[in-house]
Amino acid sequence: MPSYVKFNVPKEVVEKAYEALELSRDTGKVTKGTNETTKAIERGVAKIVFIAEDVTPEEIVAHLPVLCEEKKIPYVYVPKKSDLGTASGLDVGTASCAIVQAGKAKKEVKALAGQIKELTS
Repeated sequence: MPSYVKFNVPKEVVEKAYEALELSRDTGKVTKGTNETTKAIERGVAKIVFIAEDVTPEEIVAHLPVLCEEKKIPYVYVPKKSDLGTASGLDVGTASCAIVQAGKAKKEVKALAGQIKELTS
């Protein structure tokens, strides 16, 4: 199976993803929204990318896994754009976001990237 096919993410990995995102939001830098996330990936500055599974139409985020694969940037699916928005500091949902500077979440981001690699290999 190509690794850019949507993969199941265990609940504990999703929770760790939100924790890393929240810590990075508070102590580092995150991009929010598909346009900003796409730019961060293309520029090679995204450390990890988060994609909501409940995005409609799916085409809005369909290009992100392919871009991440090309740039060797880990990405993770999370169940809801509303939760993703909250974790990234928004009052509304967001289809995707990325950690650009991990801040105090460096350790968490590294651990999360390792877990994602295990899920996709």
